[in-house]
Amino acid sequence: MIVIIMKNGLESLLWDMCIDPSMKPKIRRLSETYLEQLFGLDDQLMTPELMIKAYTFYTGHLVKTHFCSWKDIAIPRTSEDDILAKKMEKATKYDNFRLQKYIFCHWHSYVKDQKEQLKDTLLRIQQIFQCNRLIIILTKWRDKARLKCQERENYLILKHELQLKKWRNRIKYKRAAEEQLISPKQSLSGDSSVSEIYECDISLLPERAVLQIFFYLSLRDVVICGQVCHSWMSMTQNSLLWNYIDFSTVKNVGMDKYIVSTLQRWRLNVLRLNFHGCLLRWKTLRSVSLCKNLQELNVSDCTTLTDESMRYISECCPGVLNLNLSNTTITNRTMRLLPRHFHNLQILSLAYCRKFTDKGLQYLSLGNGCHKLIYLDLSGCTQISVQGFRNIASSCTGIMHLTINDMPTLTDSCLKALVEKCHRITSVVFIGAPHISDLAFKALSACNLSKIRFEGNKRITDACFKFIDKHYPNISHIYMVNCKGITDGSLKSLSPLKQLSVLNLANCVRIGDVGLKQFLDGPASTRMRELNLSNCIQLGDASIMKLSDCCPNLNYLNLRNCEYLTDLGIEYIVNIFSLISLDLSGTDISNEGLAILSRHRKLKELSLSECYKITNAGIQAFCKGSQILEHLDVSYCSQLSDEFITTVAIYCLNLTSLSIAGCSKITDSAMEMLSAKCHYLHILDISGCVLLTDQIFEDLQRGCKQLRILKMQNCRLISKEAAKKMSSIVQQQEYSPNEPPPMMEKASL
Repeated sequence: MIVIIMKNGLESLLWDMCIDPSMKPKIRRLSETYLEQLFGLDDQLMTPELMIKAYTFYTGHLVKTHFCSWKDIAIPRTSEDDILAKKMEKATKYDNFRLQKYIFCHWHSYVKDQKEQLKDTLLRIQQIFQCNRLIIILTKWRDKARLKCQERENYLILKHELQLKKWRNRIKYKRAAEEQLISPKQSLSGDSSVSEIYECDISLLPERAVLQIFFYLSLRDVVICGQVCHSWMSMTQNSLLWNYIDFSTVKNVGMDKYIVSTLQRWRLNVLRLNFHGCLLRWKTLRSVSLCKNLQELNVSDCTTLTDESMRYISECCPGVLNLNLSNTTITNRTMRLLPRHFHNLQILSLAYCRKFTDKGLQYLSLGNGCHKLIYLDLSGCTQISVQGFRNIASSCTGIMHLTINDMPTLTDSCLKALVEKCHRITSVVFIGAPHISDLAFKALSACNLSKIRFEGNKRITDACFKFIDKHYPNISHIYMVNCKGITDGSLKSLSPLKQLSVLNLANCVRIGDVGLKQFLDGPASTRMRELNLSNCIQLGDASIMKLSDCCPNLNYLNLRNCEYLTDLGIEYIVNIFSLISLDLSGTDISNEGLAILSRHRKLKELSLSECYKITNAGIQAFCKGSQILEHLDVSYCSQLSDEFITTVAIYCLNLTSLSIAGCSKITDSAMEMLSAKCHYLHILDISGCVLLTDQIFEDLQRGCKQLRILKMQNCRLISKEAAKKMSSIVQQQEYSPNEPPPMMEKASL
């Protein structure tokens, strides 16, 4: 065994290697467990690896035990007092650190707050400095602006006085020349204050500019211009000038021969003819057939027009696109000619033609028919029945614009019969059709309407606006005038319409602030351009306050007879910077409101009729800031006098329309100043100005040479002879020498 051990080494040494096998002890097998019975294990579980692990554990345990005992003997134990002292020292240091940290945080916050306060103080000082600097600058600017404004006012007043002086001197010398006291040449050279007369040769202007000038003249004026000289005659012979001939301006003069010669001369150039209200002979009407290129013909109110005349015209003028036969005596014979010859007819007006029948409308489908017709006016044709509307629907399916006014026989059934085949209708006008109800809107739901106009209908209620909201999302114009059944609920239904730009609800007396507020809250208000709420007497300042914020594009605003509107509402109206036309007639506005309104500076039209609180001071404050004003209505403002006219003459030189009806304090001197300065005046209403005399006509003829319409009702000091003489100068005149009615006199007092 020793030899084996030496040969194999100590690694193979076993403890019982040298014992005789017979003497070896009987060791109980470790694997003699239930596992052996279960799994049948025969090998010995005590392996060398397990023995090594057991030995290592035992040795390590002994080392650990003896090392701990040695450490306890070799290292003396520290006392508990020392440990406590060390802990107290650490605690003291930690407490001191926390205290320092707390104090530092407070100090840091204090320093930070001080820096912020210092920064805010410096910023506040800078703001105060800038504010004071701006105040100084604005004060100097304001003083300078006031000085400039005062200088400008003084200049305008001085200029006004000089012009008035020149005006009076010119009239004085002309009167003296007429009386043959001095010659006109001496009169003009005798006073240096009379302005020089500058001559301008119009023939030197470009042809395009000359045409634009002559386009604004009437036929009578063009003929007169052609008689001035040879150069002017050549200018009036331009063929483009005779594309449109309006004979209605000379209808009171026997012009049959001139009309025939004119049409014969310019027959190839004439495209549009207007014979409105002309009493022409049969041969004269027949001469229209010479104009082969005619496209537009207006023979409305021509009582001499017959079916035979229309036969000649239709046979020779097949290119007519626009035909106006309103208020004539045509019959079914003419209706038969329309589809036979006018194949391209697009616009047809048969208003107040009561001699054709339903059968005449049936003729419209004959031949090529009037299938290109897009506009049809049947106003006042009360003879048309439901069958007539069916005939129209069968022959004119392309109608887009339909106008039926003054037709009490029009019912929902008529519209239903028309809409069955005419699905392209985009605009309808029904004024004076009292039997139309909400069912008409239901019938029109098949069309994509963009414009609706009703007036004087009591059967329309809020239900129709629900149809508008659901079926007409692209509607842009709504006119519902004098419809008593409309309430605030209608405005609420209109608020979602995004394309709505024009809304007219005049005389809808049941509309109030609640409905207008609901309307302004919707998207419809953003595109609104025109808003007419006249005679909506329940409206006040509460709803007007939202207009400036919700209607940034509003151009025209009518609040006539809104009695609850005061100067407070004017403060918000001023913020609508896009506004150019405003009607405040019959409201409670005063001079303070006009002073506020003068800040707008962009108004061109203002109506203040029956505003009894307004005086000369209010008009003066407004006119100083509204020098682009073109239309002014101060009728029945009884406190106004000549001083108001002086202010208008100084600042509002571009005035084209003025109404001072019922202003009983206006005298001839005021009209003299107006004539001397306002040379662009076209319309003038002086009805009820009881102090005016015939002297005003001379001033108006000399100064207001563009005057076209003159109203002089209840002017008792104006003679009939002077008024008759003036009627030959203006295009339209209204005159009566009667006393003013009692209500007018009461208003003036």
